[in-house]
Amino acid sequence: MSGIFGVVAKDDCLVDLFYGTDYHSHLGTQFGGLAVYKDGELERKIHDIRGSQFKTKFYEEYKNMRGNKGIGVISARDEQPIYVNSKFGPFVIATNGFIDNAQELAKGLYKDGQSFSEVTEGRVNLTELVAKMIIRGKTLVVGIEKMFSKFDGS
Repeated sequence: MSGIFGVVAKDDCLVDLFYGTDYHSHLGTQFGGLAVYKDGELERKIHDIRGSQFKTKFYEEYKNMRGNKGIGVISARDEQPIYVNSKFGPFVIATNGFIDNAQELAKGLYKDGQSFSEVTEGRVNLTELVAKMIIRGKTLVVGIEKMFSKFDGS
């Protein structure tokens, strides 16, 4: 299980993002990540938190990040959030859940010439799989709808 926390603010959102994401630490113990957006720039940090707490890994870094929109994630399985540069422009995505037919979907994407860069222990990162499925749509909304129709799981 994972925990996802997002903030959209008029001013800097990092304090709320940092503590809101940390609140979800009990939901996962593998990876933690933060991503923020400000003035056309995306900044992302991911750390392995298996041997320590989220706060310890991110405390110094979050103070130097700036943004008024952000997403944070505590993940029990995959490194995330994932940064994607696509035909829709750049975006950051985080997910929560299980995709029972992930291997089958990944094989189909491989056959179509897609590749995956976020592979851990031989497994395709589920968040990257979701992103690759979304960007196959004509629009982000169509891509999201199609992605949900293809997945088995939660």
